[in-house]
Amino acid sequence: MALCVITHAVGVTIAARRLAVVQAGRFGQWIWLFIRLAWLIVFLHLIEITLWAFLYLWREAMPDLQSAVYFSAVTYTTTGYGDLVLPMEWRLLGAVEALTGILMCGWSAGFFFAVVSQIVHEHD
Repeated sequence: MALCVITHAVGVTIAARRLAVVQAGRFGQWIWLFIRLAWLIVFLHLIEITLWAFLYLWREAMPDLQSAVYFSAVTYTTTGYGDLVLPMEWRLLGAVEALTGILMCGWSAGFFFAVVSQIVHEHD
C-alpha cells in the first residue's frame, strides 16, 4: 500500500509541476491537456496494479504473472469477478488492495477535478 501511495504522490507531483507551466488557452489545447492527464493517471494505476501483482507472485499467492496481474486489476478496481481468489491466508490482503485502489482512484479524480477547476477559473 505504501508503494502505491509513493507512486501516486510522485506521479501527481510531477504532473502538477508540469501543469503549472502549461497555458491552455484554446479548447483544443484543453482537450489535449486532459487526454495527457488521463493517460498519466491510468499509467499510475497500472504501475500500482503491477506492484500488487508482483507481491502476489513473490508470496506465491498467485500461480503466474498473467493471473497475478489480472487478479490485481480486478481487485484494485473493485470489479471483483471472483473467478480467481487468493489462498485463505492471503484473502485479507485482497481487501486491502481494493481499499487502496478506491483511495488512489479517489485521489486521481480529485486531482483531475482540481486541474480542470483551476483551468476554468483562470479563463473565466
